Amino acid sequence: MGQLKWPVSAQPIFSSDATQRHPLGARGEDIFGRVYRYCLAGAVDLVVGNVIQAAAQQANHQDLTPSVAAIGDKTITATAGATAASANDYAGGVAVIDTTPGIGYSYPIKGHDAWTNGAVAGGVVLQLGDGWAVVIALTAVSRVSIYANPYARVIQSPVTTLTNVPVGVCQYIITAAQYGWLGVHGHFGTLIQGTPGVGLAVGPPGSAAGAVAINTSTNPIVGYMMDTGQDAKVEGVFWVL
Repeated sequence: MGQLKWPVSAQPIFSSDATQRHPLGARGEDIFGRVYRYCLAGAVDLVVGNVIQAAAQQANHQDLTPSVAAIGDKTITATAGATAASANDYAGGVAVIDTTPGIGYSYPIKGHDAWTNGAVAGGVVLQLGDGWAVVIALTAVSRVSIYANPYARVIQSPVTTLTNVPVGVCQYIITAAQYGWLGVHGHFGTLIQGTPGVGLAVGPPGSAAGAVAINTSTNPIVGYMMDTGQDAKVEGVFWVL
């Protein structure tokens, strides 16, 4: 149900599938011009109409010390903090060099082995995406932060404080650890907190998990109200992600 016009979709919008049919983050568009992104749900079922965010940031996987890497190397090796990761948790994500030498470059991650803590012998080896290689040589003074694909293991937007960026609004009950589509641009039903006025900017977080509230100077904007909001109702929001 709810087929996309582009691309020709192997998975309908109104579905949850244990088998991955598209790359995470793949973009789709329906016949009404509404835009979607393909995601993997985290450990809890996603709720229709709820704001969805990327998996919570992992501070122990940021600002890591790399081994020396020469120009043209197809891997980056770094010492991770004391937080475990499963094999390929960061596949489809990026490694960002945040300190000179190499500052500003970001490299897609193809895959990596699992690690249990920062004491991995020889460090964590990140395989770069096909066709990608180190542009500026890295030294032990460089630092690298690694980020998962924002559409991998997504979760309901929490109450009060976001733990990562909003990535869309749920369109169907996507079962935990299964795949489906999130609305990201266009007119979608969205859970409302408070009574934001028609045309006003809204975004998470609010006092209700998965809801948007009238925008404040510190909250992200995900869209604009298409009517006068009613608290705890699902109403029309024009999403602009």
